Amino acid sequence: MSPLSCTLLVDDDETTNYLNQALLRRLAITDTILVATNGQQALDLLHIHCEQLASPTCPALILLDMKMPVMNGLQFLEAYQQRASGRPAVVIMLTTSLNPSDVTQMERLPIAGYLTKPLTKEKLQQVLQAHF
Repeated sequence: MSPLSCTLLVDDDETTNYLNQALLRRLAITDTILVATNGQQALDLLHIHCEQLASPTCPALILLDMKMPVMNGLQFLEAYQQRASGRPAVVIMLTTSLNPSDVTQMERLPIAGYLTKPLTKEKLQQVLQAHF
């Protein structure tokens, strides 16, 4: 499988972003990695990188944390859905919670799925096989 053109990591934890970037690079899953530390930064990046439909830096995959300052994952999803431009990305929620109420809430979201942290090679391969 050829690498994705671009992946967007959205997480307020710098260590998590660093580790996820290292994993994506090591596995050569994506050509470009964009990083945002909250939902608002992610929307700003999407506005810049997805202005043109065929842009190679418009993310095909968004790995989204649920709990962040400024704009959390739920608020991001709401704003992302209202966005009319660009091709839709596969959005995967990353969480540390397996609380049944959190799982139920995530299953109702407009996302392709959710994964528990930490991100691993096996989890990424499952996402790629299921959605690309």
